[in-house]
Amino acid sequence: MDALSFYLDKSDPGAWKAVGQLATAATGSARAAGLDDQLIELVNIRVSQINGCAYCLDVHLPRAEQAGVSSQRLGTVAAWREAEQLFSEEERAALDLAEAVTRLPDQESLHVSQIMAAAVLTDAQYSAVQWLAMTMNLTNRISILSHHPVKLRS
Repeated sequence: MDALSFYLDKSDPGAWKAVGQLATAATGSARAAGLDDQLIELVNIRVSQINGCAYCLDVHLPRAEQAGVSSQRLGTVAAWREAEQLFSEEERAALDLAEAVTRLPDQESLHVSQIMAAAVLTDAQYSAVQWLAMTMNLTNRISILSHHPVKLRS
């Protein structure tokens, strides 16, 4: 076996299908909770940036553009705290919570992020952002472990 040509997703199609269903359910829950596609994609992008998943960034950047996220916001999402005027209070709360879910900081820091997000987001949105982040973390790991290539677009 060549580890660099081993695709984890293809090695167990049933598990990969279940991950896809989880991602679809998480996105559906986010939309049902009133989160728009721009915020959903900002969360997916920020989680993928933290994890260093080039493949998932390549997938979600065009989706964010299709959802109407401006190039300015896409270019600054990695530093959203310094460009907070470009992001709504809801988006900042979601991005902070998604980062906490991804990094799993010490309990005190995690608790602060959760309290701040819960003050801005509804219960359904609070849940949805966490599910989005956890699902994106899972797909990032599958893509990284599979060495999914990023193909040049023409």
